[in-house]
Amino acid sequence: MKILSVGGSIIIPQTGFNLDFLKKFRALLLKRVTQGERFIIVTGGGSIARTYQNGARLLGKPTNIDLDWIGIQTTILNAHFMRVLFTGYSYDDVVVNPHKKIKTKKPIIFAGGEKPGCSTDLDAVDFAKTYGAKEILNLSNIDYVFDKDPNKFSDAQRIEDIDWETFQRDVVGYVWDPGKNVPFDPTASTAAAKYKITVSILNGNNLKEVGKALDGKKFKGTKIHP
Repeated sequence: MKILSVGGSIIIPQTGFNLDFLKKFRALLLKRVTQGERFIIVTGGGSIARTYQNGARLLGKPTNIDLDWIGIQTTILNAHFMRVLFTGYSYDDVVVNPHKKIKTKKPIIFAGGEKPGCSTDLDAVDFAKTYGAKEILNLSNIDYVFDKDPNKFSDAQRIEDIDWETFQRDVVGYVWDPGKNVPFDPTASTAAAKYKITVSILNGNNLKEVGKALDGKKFKGTKIHP
């Protein structure tokens, strides 16, 4: 079983559905499932989740748990949307419990968020633990993780290989913040380090590189490992 975490902002950025990605991603996965591969795909909430969360902040007084639940519901919506795109190949419901194995002959399972206090990054880690996978591919809209925001700092350095301890200390920190846009959330990073899981972060729009990563070949992106 291969675990993929697909960022909501690559499924539906603020400009609307990423049709080019969706068509090519579907073709890539269907080709691989005909070769016997199986996938769990965890979808994020992305910019849509942050839009709802920001609206809640502007118009109300949401707690962090409120904001988390808003984000969770957008991940589930995105998962249902993706499940429908793979009708005939996908399990017939969206899974939100990453601790229980699903018995199905369908080669693709779609999943959304489970509970407040983390992003779908942690769900991907928990699915990997449950199914005995040692690697997660995290598809986002960035080519690499940087040591600081490259949009704000001209001297930002890209990271190709980093261990979890350094990643948490220097890049994402240790505290969960609902709606914060980080390459892999702090709670999930702690869990991945504990379970000795490697996470590869790469640009999902570059599906040639995604294919390389799925084949275990060198790819353009960032590898975070124990």
